[in-house]
Order: sequence, then C-alpha cells, then structure tokens
Amino acid sequence: MLTYPDIDPVAISLGPVAIHWYGLMYLFGFIAGWWLGWVRAARPDTPLQPPQVADLLFYVAFGIIAGGRLGYILFYDTANVLADPLRLIRVWEGGMSFHGGLIGVLIGCWLYARKLGIGFMQLMDFVAPLVPVGLGLGRIGNFINGELWGKPTEVAWGMVYPPLGEVARHPSQLYQFLLEGVVLFTVLWLYSAKPRPTMAVSGLFLALYGTFRFIVEFVRLPDAHIGYLAFGWVTMGQVLSLPMILLGLILLAVAYRGAASAKV
Repeated sequence: MLTYPDIDPVAISLGPVAIHWYGLMYLFGFIAGWWLGWVRAARPDTPLQPPQVADLLFYVAFGIIAGGRLGYILFYDTANVLADPLRLIRVWEGGMSFHGGLIGVLIGCWLYARKLGIGFMQLMDFVAPLVPVGLGLGRIGNFINGELWGKPTEVAWGMVYPPLGEVARHPSQLYQFLLEGVVLFTVLWLYSAKPRPTMAVSGLFLALYGTFRFIVEFVRLPDAHIGYLAFGWVTMGQVLSLPMILLGLILLAVAYRGAASAKV
C-alpha cells in the first residue's frame, strides 16, 4: 500500500500570483505538441510546413481550453457552475472534459484547414499523434490536484489519499497517464511513422482512446454529483467514449476500404 505524497498544487507563488501545477501541465503539453508537430511537419508526406505548426497550435490550444471547460460544464458540472458562475474561469481548480476539448479541437482544426485550403481529415491525421502527450500530462495534473481518484482496492500499488479516508484506492489518474499518455502516444507515433490512408490515424486515435477510457472507468469513481447512470457501473465517461470507439472503427474501415479500392 502506498501513501499519496501530498504534493502542493501550487508550483510557484509570486506574491498574490499563484502558478498551479495543473496549468503548467497544459503549458508543457502545448510546448511538447509544438515540438512534435515541428518534427512531423519536416516530413514530405504531411500537409503542413514547420512554420505553420505554431499557428495550428493556437487554434488547437483555444479549442482545448474553451471546449474542455464548456464540455465539463455541459457534461459534468452544470448545477455547480450555475450556483457559482466564477467557477467557469477558475480552471486551475480542475474541471476539464476531454470530450469537450476534442470537440473544440475539431472545430479549431476545421477552421485552420479551411484557412490553408487543405483536407480536414488530413490535418486531423497530422494532429492525432501529438495529442497523447498533453493528455498524459493533464492526468499528472489531476494526480497533483488530488482529483479523479479510483475505487477502493487491495492491490499492492493501491494509494491512500488522506482526504478520502484511510482506504487504499486505485490511482486511476496514473492509469490514465500510462494508457492515454504513454501507450497511446507510442502506438500512434510508430503507426504514423509511415504513410497511412487518410482517416486511419484519426480512427486509431479515437478507437484506442475510447477503449482505454472505457476500461479505466471501471475502477475510477464517478463524479459524486452524477454517480452511475445505469446498472450500478455505467459512468458518463463510458457513455461519451462509446461513440468515439464506434466512430474510430468506422474511420479505420472506410480508410482501408478506400485504400484497397484505389489499388484495384
């Protein structure tokens, strides 16, 4: 059994200004995404040139922050935000929805693809392998914030988080860091190292992320004000992940069917 290391969520205090680890994780994620995008854009089979990656990052970052926050309010926290509207802007307290952020990224990439006159799915295939690093760092931010804990467990790596009592719990944030961050990045980066049919990389991202999220939800506590939606185990995260899995599989099937037809 492990004990939570009691990390101060504030990384740096400068008088009245407090810089939180949660926000720094997003900053590090954007920096890593920019660097990885620059590396990918240097390849001859990508739709962007390296100097264009910085502009893409602006559209993506805005989509993540706006979509992630609005998605969290819509899917998870409507009542609390109505009671305390200022919670909407207190991003450092946590409360970002991946599914809302994904919608924001889709809109941002659609706008940028139109601006450049390139295919939307071409751009999404470029972006998909860059996303997991930010996802993984975001889960580290959740861990530092002491949020999104898992269910009680007796596994050797179960962790006691004192504010929730003396019972060991699944460190579900670290499970998601490993699956959504490390594993997803490794698979997508290696898979996209060679030219793939348009939509295939995006489809693989959606299918894998949705599957990983669906699985971890079995050991992660649901939001207290929402609870389980059905059968004593179905969570909002699982409900939102199922369409991702289905859409990802459809994109993969269409991508490879189109590639096979082109060879005939």
